[in-house]
Amino acid sequence: MKSNTQNAKIEAITEKTLVLGIDVGSEMHYARAFDYRGIEYSKKPFKFSNTEAGFVTFKEWILDLKERHEKDKVIPGMEPTGHYWFNLGKFLQDNEMKP
Repeated sequence: MKSNTQNAKIEAITEKTLVLGIDVGSEMHYARAFDYRGIEYSKKPFKFSNTEAGFVTFKEWILDLKERHEKDKVIPGMEPTGHYWFNLGKFLQDNEMKP
């Protein structure tokens, strides 16, 4: 039986949602973008550094995808590998993208 929390998370993903899958690394992260059905928008992974400058380029990539595909919500997903995700997680939260 699925929990109410899991159902709420699934229901939060709509046609207007940009879903991001992020592979976390110590120095570099890789992201892919999908629609609510799992159709991929990115032809190849978007590579960005685990630095403030890298996070800014990541945000610009996201904003471009949101505009091109008419999305108004972003849901990032990542596996919290060691401590390498901490700065990215904070950046996402500070920019209203809840991981």
